[in-house]
Amino acid sequence: MATSPLSPRLLRGAIVALDPANPLASVILFQYNPETMTRSLTPRTAGADLSAQGKSDLDPTEAKRISGPPKESISLKMAIDATDRLEQADTMAVTLGIHPQIATLEMLMYPKTLSVLTNSAMSKAGTMEIVAMEAPLTLFIWGGNRILPVRVDRMDIEELAYDVNLNPIRADVDLTLEVLSYKDLKLASLGGALFMAHQVSKELMATMESLKNVSSIAKG
Repeated sequence: MATSPLSPRLLRGAIVALDPANPLASVILFQYNPETMTRSLTPRTAGADLSAQGKSDLDPTEAKRISGPPKESISLKMAIDATDRLEQADTMAVTLGIHPQIATLEMLMYPKTLSVLTNSAMSKAGTMEIVAMEAPLTLFIWGGNRILPVRVDRMDIEELAYDVNLNPIRADVDLTLEVLSYKDLKLASLGGALFMAHQVSKELMATMESLKNVSSIAKG
């Protein structure tokens, strides 16, 4: 059935990996937007930071001090299904199923092959300073109000169906993402700046809501 031209266009969530060494960004569009998403926030307090350093003589006033934005994790389930593409005889789907989509997700957790080979060659050559393998900047995009730098903390892939060649054609992927703030990234970096913009947006929305509530109270 054709979609009405008056129907609102549904934005799709995405995960984008930006690699300075590769001008072509890795883009993962959600085939179906998850119906639910769980966000967990843990405050960063000065007292907790000192406790982590093994300091027991804490000033009681430290309990009220915030050392940075909260630690945040996001959990969601992605559904990947090749049924429609198989019905359209899509060459990649017929040949590989959903292997490419799964591989794109998994590569968010892998070092680049070139970096591994370079470090191995440098190690064999006796080079003392090995270049650290840096992951690309990964962004979780969920509408215009949520563009967050993240790190994939966990990925559970449940393959639900296979074709005759045992290529997976349907899967559910449980993702746990750790949000990276300017406490983790330099504020001047792209990731740090994006998180700061996210924080400023939150402050503005919270202020708007507070003003609305004050106005409601004043009106009785």
